[in-house]
Amino acid sequence: MPSAIPETQATVTIPEPKGFPLIGHVASIDKEFPLGSMTALADQCGEIYRLRFPGRTVVLVSTQALVNETCNEKRFKKAVKAALDEVRKGVHDGLFTARMGEENWGIAHRILMPAFGPLSIQGMFDDMHDVAAQLALKWARHGSNSPIMVTDDFTRLALDTLALCSMGYRFNSYYSPTLHPFIEAMGDFLTEAGTKGRRPPLPSIFFRAEDQKFDADIDVLRSTAREVLEARKAGGSDRHDLLAAMLKGVDSKTGKKMTDESIMDNLITFLIAGHETTSGLLSFAFYQLLKHPEAYRKAQQEVDDVVGQGTIRVEHLAKLPYISAVLRETLRLNATIPLFIVEPFEDTLLAGKYPVKAGETIVNLLAKSQVDPLVFGDSANEFKPERMLDEPFERLNREFPNAWKPFGNGMRGCIGRPFAWQESLLVMTMLLQNFNFVLQPNYIFGMKQTLTIKPKDMYMRAILRDELTPTILQQRLSGQVVAKTKEVKKAAAAGPSGGSGVPITIVYGSNSGTCESLAQRVATDAASHGFSVTKIDCLDSINGAIPTNQPVVIITASYEGQAPDNSGHFVSWMEGLDKTKQSLKDVSYAVFGCGHKDWSQTFHRIPKLLDTTLAESGATRVVEIGLADVSTGKVFADFEEWEDNVLWPALASRYNATSDINAGPKLGVNVAISTPRASTLRQDVKEAVVVRTETLTATDYGKARKKHVEIRLPETTTYSSGDYLVILPINPKANVHRAMRRFHLPWDAHLEITTDGPTTLPTNTTLAANDILSSYVELSQPATKRDLLLIAEAAEDDETKSALNHLAGEGFDAEVSTKRVSVLDLLERFPSVDLPIGTFLAMVPPLRVRQYSISSSPLQNSNHVSITFSVLHEPSLSGQGPYFGVATSYLDHLSEGDTVHVAVRPSHAGFSLPSDPERTPIICIAAGTGLAPFRSFIQERAAMISSGRRLAPAILFFGCRSPDVDDLYREQLDEWEKLGAVDVRRAYSRVPEKSESCKYVQDRMWKDRDDVAQLWSEGAKVYVCGSRAIADAAKEVFIKIKFDMEKGEDGEMDFESTEKWFMSLRNIRYVTDVFD
Repeated sequence: MPSAIPETQATVTIPEPKGFPLIGHVASIDKEFPLGSMTALADQCGEIYRLRFPGRTVVLVSTQALVNETCNEKRFKKAVKAALDEVRKGVHDGLFTARMGEENWGIAHRILMPAFGPLSIQGMFDDMHDVAAQLALKWARHGSNSPIMVTDDFTRLALDTLALCSMGYRFNSYYSPTLHPFIEAMGDFLTEAGTKGRRPPLPSIFFRAEDQKFDADIDVLRSTAREVLEARKAGGSDRHDLLAAMLKGVDSKTGKKMTDESIMDNLITFLIAGHETTSGLLSFAFYQLLKHPEAYRKAQQEVDDVVGQGTIRVEHLAKLPYISAVLRETLRLNATIPLFIVEPFEDTLLAGKYPVKAGETIVNLLAKSQVDPLVFGDSANEFKPERMLDEPFERLNREFPNAWKPFGNGMRGCIGRPFAWQESLLVMTMLLQNFNFVLQPNYIFGMKQTLTIKPKDMYMRAILRDELTPTILQQRLSGQVVAKTKEVKKAAAAGPSGGSGVPITIVYGSNSGTCESLAQRVATDAASHGFSVTKIDCLDSINGAIPTNQPVVIITASYEGQAPDNSGHFVSWMEGLDKTKQSLKDVSYAVFGCGHKDWSQTFHRIPKLLDTTLAESGATRVVEIGLADVSTGKVFADFEEWEDNVLWPALASRYNATSDINAGPKLGVNVAISTPRASTLRQDVKEAVVVRTETLTATDYGKARKKHVEIRLPETTTYSSGDYLVILPINPKANVHRAMRRFHLPWDAHLEITTDGPTTLPTNTTLAANDILSSYVELSQPATKRDLLLIAEAAEDDETKSALNHLAGEGFDAEVSTKRVSVLDLLERFPSVDLPIGTFLAMVPPLRVRQYSISSSPLQNSNHVSITFSVLHEPSLSGQGPYFGVATSYLDHLSEGDTVHVAVRPSHAGFSLPSDPERTPIICIAAGTGLAPFRSFIQERAAMISSGRRLAPAILFFGCRSPDVDDLYREQLDEWEKLGAVDVRRAYSRVPEKSESCKYVQDRMWKDRDDVAQLWSEGAKVYVCGSRAIADAAKEVFIKIKFDMEKGEDGEMDFESTEKWFMSLRNIRYVTDVFD
């Protein structure tokens, strides 16, 4: 075999992860989501690594430089192996699966190239529009409250479009509840083709059922293609489509025509390659736009400017540079075919040092190379369409060739790219022109993989814009003249409450569920104040369409100055309003906001922004904004104060509403459950299993014990270092028993709840009282003034009434709020009060999820996740028994094999390891369980180093009480320190003599300030995790270090300018995760 490697050339062994005898790395690749395993191994091993499978080896490259090298068609050719070799069994030597030199590929390619030219593709526009209009009308007719399975409907769209445009065949997917058998067979065929190459080396009899299904799927594909071909040959069609070109075309080089078998091969190839990729692209594009409201607004504004409210024409598509950039950026981050395979003609060296044999498979891992930080910088993993506008896109391809490769390479690149691009532009334009969209609440991004990738289980709602109805939309899409619609869509006279009264809209922005719960309270109370709720929904549901014939109540949180996930589009729209036009002059509104004072720079930013922008745009403020500080624990009390004493009186006065106490919610309760509590509480969590628990502190530790819990995640759930694990807990048994005793409920009591108002309790079924009190309500939630008044109303003797009224009045702050006295505490304190349990359940809020930093790395085990926490068990401030932390008490009692409801939530963009760990040092600062995310970071770095990567330095400043008591994960950190993954600098508050006289982490930072300054000058990123006290102390020392650095360089910076400098770095090079 010839070799291109000089005999004297120094070589470097390609890294390999640990494998097993005989099967090699078969077990290293996730059968359901192999791409996830490949990218994780790239994170671990670096720019290149080799995997071994029975009978073959595979080299994977993951940087732009290496991909660019393998795109040299003089040294490398397309490899049709593994999965593609299996696909050949269904489509033989079609355009996508032909081997180099096969004659049928050349004939088909030369015949079909003109058919994919610009004029031919433009000629398909009407057919594309026909199918896209079917999709739009389906979504319009299903209504704004119907969740849409995004990938399914885009699959139908892409398949129907391809079939109609290429061969004049209608699958009519939108007129059947089930997909055409061809689609199901194709999906199963592609999945099995990808799986077969990763089978363990066992006799074929072990896979007989899979092989029989594989063959049956091929029969379905070929029989459908044969049916289409025969129908066209018999019908004498005059269509000028791809099928006509294949039937009539003559190859200019050989003079041959395509055979029927070759035509069938390529018909199936078009449908496979085209529909899977386009449907994935559209699904990912809408996911990215829905997660990035500013980009969504720009894309929609471009459609409005170019197309307006008229019919979309083919010439419009060339005038949409921003939407083109959205599609390019989507394909950069989520290339639907996330890799392509080549092989060298002869033995060669990659990057001049990595030896690869002739014919060895090389996988170009686009999922990594297209986010190469050397090309795209620190924002490589962020969605930024602006970098893909025409001019920067052209510059990118000049400066970094082959940095963007979603359509394959060279002669074997995607022949259907112009078709897919026109279809995608048209569909994006049509949908953004006519709809706004709301992503499924708490959607957790995941991917489903066959030969291509798509978002997994993604749902969204489609809400018609511009006062459109399905009928008017049909007229617009068909090109009929439509009368100009009104500016804002009016709400229906009666809505969810179904009652009489003044219409009112209630909207919320909420991630954790608190503001949604407050909105539900307003909806519950509305009828008793003379109002009828026409809509209760998230803020994004009124994006661009605030009702004008009724008051709008807005309740929203602010997260580090950012909008909640379900209100970002509304906020972006508000920020883009031209205030001089006074476009909201017919709107009346009220705003209540929640925030956390620890984020002082952005405290209540979003509610204040909405309140001010609405007023400046002409809207009428019905009442002054109400605000609550989450850190005080008085959110519900503050809200009720505003609702009862400010909101309802003002609304009643303005709208002449008449209060009707008999119209309030009926709270008769006997509870049973017909749905799991996760869905009843509207929490998007799934069942996971506890693998291991461990106490991390010494047995004589006087403070809250520290624990480690390891959990096996639900299938397909993935995470990254720095992410959070959300837990849906169960109330402590002691509190549940207190409630059972207080309401004189026997241990086997069952309740059935019925209510006319909105509730997060399970209704119209029976459930054990113990289960309801354990799993559905917050028993420890501090009581509000309204709660106290309701209890006082139920009291029979004057002394009790007087005492409760006092607590609801002047005694509230000192004796209830500060001491966090719950409704249950009050009922125990006043045992003579006979409060119905139904009233009690209506008073306490729904059980909410808790969030913990993940303390493990997916590079260690992508299916397992761990959390680290302190168990809260201390005397209660109310003086009534001990206080149990709801979630930590629940977690503390978990054992191996227990089931727990969890979800993964991503951290904010800054709180993750640098994208180029070889070049960017890190400094981590924590005390106690604030160590959790840094254990994850260091474990990940250790895995990288063990696989041969050379990383930039990392320092961990960690504070605890004593090395013998709570020096968390000491043995592991020592091992990782020896490996070079971290340099740990400790501070022991009880024995500072054992930590170089440093009592707290800030003391250790100052002592080691030269090392901090050195790493900072090398581009280090700083992370802080812990209490507000830790964060403030670290900030103060860091500013002092910076000031000291500037003084040493004869700089002019003073403390004030240093502070400004520091604030400019927040969430960029200095990121915090604060909890109290």
